[in-house]
Amino acid sequence: MAALGEAAARWAPGLWRRATRAAAGFGGRRFASGSQSPPTFGFLLDIDGVLVRGHQVIPAAREAFRRLVDPQGQLRVPVVFVTNAGNILQCSKAQELSALLGFQVEPDQVILSHSPMKLFSQHHDKRMLVSGQGPLVENARALGFKHVVTVDELRAAFPVLDMVDLQRRPKTTPLPRNDFPAIEGVSVIATVETSPGGGLPAGATVWPSSPVLKLALAACVQRGFRALVSGAVQPRPPEGLRARHRGSPHPRSAGVLLLGEPVRWETSLQLIMDILLSDGNPGTGLATAPYPHLPVLASNTDLLWMAEAKMPRFGHGTFLLCLEAVYRKVTGRELCYAGLMGKPSLLTYQYAEGLLARQAARRGWAAPIRSLYAVGDNPMSDIYGANLFHQHLQTRREGEARSCTSILVCTGVYSPQAPGPVAPAPGGEGPPFHGHRDLGFSPGLLQAAHVVSDMHEAVRLVLGKEGWAL
Repeated sequence: MAALGEAAARWAPGLWRRATRAAAGFGGRRFASGSQSPPTFGFLLDIDGVLVRGHQVIPAAREAFRRLVDPQGQLRVPVVFVTNAGNILQCSKAQELSALLGFQVEPDQVILSHSPMKLFSQHHDKRMLVSGQGPLVENARALGFKHVVTVDELRAAFPVLDMVDLQRRPKTTPLPRNDFPAIEGVSVIATVETSPGGGLPAGATVWPSSPVLKLALAACVQRGFRALVSGAVQPRPPEGLRARHRGSPHPRSAGVLLLGEPVRWETSLQLIMDILLSDGNPGTGLATAPYPHLPVLASNTDLLWMAEAKMPRFGHGTFLLCLEAVYRKVTGRELCYAGLMGKPSLLTYQYAEGLLARQAARRGWAAPIRSLYAVGDNPMSDIYGANLFHQHLQTRREGEARSCTSILVCTGVYSPQAPGPVAPAPGGEGPPFHGHRDLGFSPGLLQAAHVVSDMHEAVRLVLGKEGWAL
C-alpha cells in the first residue's frame, strides 16, 4: 500500500505540469484585480450537496457568492468546481452553474470526475468501450480518446448478449458476428492503464490499491495491458463505427470507459463481463477466463450522493461495487483496477491545483496560491481527498500550494446526527464503511478541519482566516 502510494506521489509532479498545460484558457480575457490585494488562496468546491440539491440552488450558496463575486460579476479569488459527476459535457456543466449561481462560470473552472484522463495520452489511440449516459462519445472525444464504442453499439452488434429484459430479447437467433473490432480493456474512467512507451512509465499507479489487490496489480503491470486480439479483425464494423472511425486501418478497442452511472445496469454489467471474460471478443467464448484481465479504467467511486430526496441516492461507486461482486462471484478472483480517478484521488486535486494557478495568472494575480480550501459534503470523497492532498503537500518539493484545508458542510450527504463512516469492524459490527474497496482506509483523514452549517458559513470562515473583509 505504502509503495503504491509513494509511486503515485512520485509521478504526480509531472502530471501536475501536464495538467496546467492541458487546461485551456478562459477566452483570453485578462481581468483587473481591483483595490483588494491579490489573493493567495483559492477554493475547491464540490457541487451536489454544497451548492445545489438536484436542480435547486441551496440558498446559503447564493449568499456565499455574493461575498466572492465583485460588482462586475467576477470572482475575487480563484475558484474551481470539483465534482464527481461525469454524465455531462464540461461546457454544459459550466452553463448550468452560471444559470444557477448568477455569474459566469467558465468550462475550465469545472473538473468532472474523468477530466484528468486528458493526461493519459497512451490510451487515446486505442479503441475503448464507453459506458454511462449522456454525451458519452463527446465526453470521450473531449478527453482525447479517438476511437470509442458505446455499450448500445456493442449490444446492437451482439443482441443475444443482453437477455435480462424479456422485451428486448431478440425474437430470432442472429448469425454470429466475426467482423466486430476487438476490445482490449475496460475503463471505468478512473483507472489508468500503464504500458511501456505511454504517458506514465510501466508500473506507475495513480491510486493506491488495497493489499488484497497487490498481486493482481503486479500481474497487470507485468502483463503491460498489451492488446490481446483473438482472430483477425475484418474490415466492416457496424455502420455507426464505420462513419466514426473511417480511415483507421485496424479498428481495435482497447478498454472500457465508464464515465458515469449507466441507465440499464444489467446491460452494462453483462456486456462488460462479456468483454472481460472473452478477452475483448464478445462474440466468442473462452474455456478459461483470462487473468489478469483487460485493463479497467474507472472514475467516481462515490457510493452515494445527495439530490432532492431526503435520503442519499446511489452513485457510480455502487455500480462499481456491483461489477466487482459479479466478477468475483463468476471468476473467483478480484477485479483489478489499474487506477481510480475522481475524488478522493490525489491526481484530481493536483489537476485542480494546476487550474487554480492558471486562473490566477490569467486574472493578473501575481502572488502564488499558497492555501487551498476544499469544501464538500461527503466525508469519504471530499474530506478524505482534501486531507490526503494536504498530507501530500507537506512532503512534496514542487508546486506553489502549501496547504489544503478541508471544510465539511451539513447540507448534503453528511448529517451531524448520523454516525460517521469508520473502518468496518470484525464480524460486520459497527457503522458501515462507504469507501471504495481499494481505498487504503485511514480514519484520521475523515476528520474535517472545520465542520460548518453551509457554504455561506464556510466562505465567512475562510475570508476571516485570510484577513479579508467580510
